[in-house]
This record gives sequence, structure tokens and C-alpha cells, in this order.
Amino acid sequence: MAASRIVAHPPPYLHRQSPPSDAAPSLNLTLLPKRYRNLGICASLRGDKPHSVELRATTSDVVVSRDLLSLPRPLSSTQLSASVSDGSCLRVAYQGVHGAYSESAAQKAYPNCEAVPCEQFETAFDAVERWLVDRAVLPIENSLGGSIHRNYDLLLRHSLHIVGEVNFAVCHCLMANHGVKREDLKRVLSHPQALAQCENTLTKFGLVREAVDDTAGAAKHVAYHKLQDAGAVASSAAAKIYGLNILDQDIQDDSDNVTRFLMLAREPIIPGTDRRFKVL
Repeated sequence: MAASRIVAHPPPYLHRQSPPSDAAPSLNLTLLPKRYRNLGICASLRGDKPHSVELRATTSDVVVSRDLLSLPRPLSSTQLSASVSDGSCLRVAYQGVHGAYSESAAQKAYPNCEAVPCEQFETAFDAVERWLVDRAVLPIENSLGGSIHRNYDLLLRHSLHIVGEVNFAVCHCLMANHGVKREDLKRVLSHPQALAQCENTLTKFGLVREAVDDTAGAAKHVAYHKLQDAGAVASSAAAKIYGLNILDQDIQDDSDNVTRFLMLAREPIIPGTDRRFKVL
């Protein structure tokens, strides 16, 4: 039995015209489907191989669809608004009150941003997801105290994206109300991480440690209640904000005290080679 022979035929929308005898047959491109004409594809029947179709792109007669021109162009990283890089017009959530280390980290990550304080870490996550703020900057680990497990748990529970990180050098200060000397202090208030990072120094001073929600909150509490027997461990910025006197500076047990903060957003950002996404 003779083998069946398959003959390729051009698609019905390719209409063969009568070409000159010395030229390859040409095609009526007006009969091509619109999607091919829009892409500027030229089709012709090859004279050396009957019934074969040759497609090639043209540069001179490209017809661009009006619909394609109306489509929005994708933004590159260099075309993103400057507000993402310098923080202007951005509302950035952080945990703590005015003067917290997290506020300073947020301002380092997004200069000129509006830093928005949140009472708890979870409040900052919720604020971003509910469009109350644009970003959140939250601590994830410290070179002395280790990982902040609460925020790892929140990362799993929420749908925010990590879009960058910032490393912030922490310098703890012992502060009290004006007129109070270090010898007058019986106790000291601060965040548990800060107390742990200054454990040797505070033990040497003979101070009872009391944990509160954040370092700046401790300074605010001491100042608001005008405590005479209690001090706070916080930043120099917090001392200035709440009008406290710095008794000792850099009281952390290790001078190499760095906290790594994550920059969180609702949508992922793919960093380009021309954009900074890690702030040291």
C-alpha cells in the first residue's frame, strides 16, 4: 500500500495573487487576521518551496494598532516616584511613641516621611493592610538580643511584603528628671530588649529593672510622672523630646549594638540595580 502523501496548503486567509513570472508569489496582507497585521508580520509564498509559507518581520510597513498605543506602559524602577526613595508623601508606621528607635529607623529608611506611631507591632501591620499608612518599619533582630520572634509570627500571619531593610546602630542612655542624680535612682524603666542589652551596666549601678512597651515610652512615663527615684533607658532623642537629663551615655554592654529593621509594604517591589533597597 502506497504511503499517504500529505500536502501542505496555505491557510485560507492567505490569498495567492498573480505575481510577475520572475518574482516569488506575494500575498494579500489585507486578508490577514488583524493580530498579524498589528505585529507587522509579512507573509509570502516561497518560490523555491511550493505551498510553504514564509513569515518575516518588517520595519518599514509596521502597522501599530490604536489599541496597543492606548495600553499603559509598565513602569521601570527608575520611573517610580521619588516618594518611594526619599519617603516624601509617605506615611510610615512604627511601634512605639515619639522618640523611639523605630521612629529613627523609619526616618532613616524613608527620609522626609511622616512617621506614624503605633502602640503594638500588630497595629502597624494592620495599619498598612487597611491603607491607613503606606509602609511599616519594624525591628526583626538585634546583634545582642537576637531575633524578635513576635514579628516573625506576624510576618506569617499577615500578607505584607518585605521591600527592604535598614540597619540602625543603637546607643542607649540612662536618663532621669532634672535634679535627679544617678545615686538617687532605685529602678530603671525600659523595653525588655534594651534592659537585656544593658544588663551588666545596670547591675553595676544596682538598679531594679522594670519592663515597659518601648524605650521612648519609658522616658515619657518618667517625665510625665516626675519620678525622682526612677530613670529610663532610651535614646538621646527621647531625652530631648521629654526634657530629661542624660546621666550616662552608651551604657549598652557591647558597643557593636545594631538592630535590623524590615521595610514592609502591601505590594512587592522588585529592586533594580539603580535603586537602593538596603540601608546600612
